[in-house]
Amino acid sequence: MVKEYLERCRGLVDTVGAQEEVIQQAAGWFAESILAGRMVHLFGSGHSRIFVEEMWPRYGSFPGFNPIVELSLTFHNLVVGANGQRQAMFLENVPGLAERILRNFDLSTTDCALVVSSSGCNVVPIEMAENFQKRGVKVVALVSQQHVDASTSKREDGLKLTDFADLVLDTGAPAGDAMVKVPDLDTPVAPGSTVGGVMVVNCIKAEIARIMTEAGEPPTVLSAAVVVGRERAVELFESAYDEHAHRLAKLYQKVGENNG
Repeated sequence: MVKEYLERCRGLVDTVGAQEEVIQQAAGWFAESILAGRMVHLFGSGHSRIFVEEMWPRYGSFPGFNPIVELSLTFHNLVVGANGQRQAMFLENVPGLAERILRNFDLSTTDCALVVSSSGCNVVPIEMAENFQKRGVKVVALVSQQHVDASTSKREDGLKLTDFADLVLDTGAPAGDAMVKVPDLDTPVAPGSTVGGVMVVNCIKAEIARIMTEAGEPPTVLSAAVVVGRERAVELFESAYDEHAHRLAKLYQKVGENNG
């Protein structure tokens, strides 16, 4: 089983590698937003929050991203009972919730967005992308394309996340996500979307860093003390968080002015 899973992961590497041109295009859009002093909005419900947090903040990451992680859609720790998984799965298909989330931000046509959903069929991620586009924000969707193709949208009109994306990236995971078939077990195990998706977002991140550095504005990267020394690590962390706060402040300056 170990060898089978690792072999399937090698296939994911090939799938991601085949998207190099599209990844570079996404990175170019995102870099333009960051260099302009704006932010790239990141959204994922459920398990897809992993990709949001992989982009920022963590080691090897830098300011320029606005992680939109709603606890009501992503808090899985309790599984059942109050704040359980059933509620989260219900809420991610409530129409109108995405619009209420974005009501908190003053968006600009200079911004970009990355919206993640393996199936591309849940209502809230779809409406997030739709609302971003309505506001002139470029949308990059990260999906598992085979899963999208095999699934039915939970929106009444049948539209999926990919219908509201200016660019689509694929994790390479199969329909249903799980990649390993165990003898005498009728359901596959060991999902692959996390592996593929994390590779995609980190490829984007690396490309953005290259573009920014070549433009003469290298990013302030969160770095470990074992790499840059304790004093430099603290300096980078403080500077990066301050920069994030200043960028985020712009998203609140004119909130509500265009909402009647």
